[in-house]
Amino acid sequence: MAKVSKRIAKAREGIDPNKSYSLEEAIQLLKDRSSVKFDETIEVAMNLGVDPRHADQMVRGVVNLPNGTGRTVRVAVFAKGAKADEAKAAGADIVGAEDLVEIVQKGEINFDRCIATPDLMPLVGRLGKVLGPRGMMPNPKVGTVTLDVADAVKASKGGAVEFRVEKAGIVHAGVGKVSFETNALAENIRAFTDAVTKAKPAGAKGNYVKKVSVTSSMGPGLRLDVASLTLA
Repeated sequence: MAKVSKRIAKAREGIDPNKSYSLEEAIQLLKDRSSVKFDETIEVAMNLGVDPRHADQMVRGVVNLPNGTGRTVRVAVFAKGAKADEAKAAGADIVGAEDLVEIVQKGEINFDRCIATPDLMPLVGRLGKVLGPRGMMPNPKVGTVTLDVADAVKASKGGAVEFRVEKAGIVHAGVGKVSFETNALAENIRAFTDAVTKAKPAGAKGNYVKKVSVTSSMGPGLRLDVASLTLA
């Protein structure tokens, strides 16, 4: 068995691995046990009763966290003319068309989120092998293929979080920082879990939300009492 460091052992003190904590209680425990020198990310993981190998059980969407993520998000926009000007005015970090495609094809991906206008998707489609594996390919289902580039840029920079179920039926995302107030983190987490719950696919049978847990970058994982999340 691997040796547990003193820091990890201290972080686990008083934590009952078999208990389901209320949301606010779990957040406070993570905040109290944060002892590293950087602002840890708070992450939520949801175990869902779906098999994403079946198309009718795929869970995917986007949610705007009310208190942001605490991250600086670099946004790239594929657009031309007036739409390119709108993207720049809204705060996009990189804006382009053919020139931006060439940059990305060279492996220079200096952004975290990618938006495109519908007319440029045939062009952006060439980047599927580059952006697809990174989960950055623009998609109308999550609002990243749109004519309203200004709102999309502002949402991306203001706290929009994409989610997509993994092979094991897990959806997870960063929903804030340890430095956030407890109520701000609770609002973000409830917004995220509510969005995932509402994204329940038609093919999901039985218990959809099986387990929800919360953790920090360097902290312990805590199981949450689903009732405290007011999940439908």
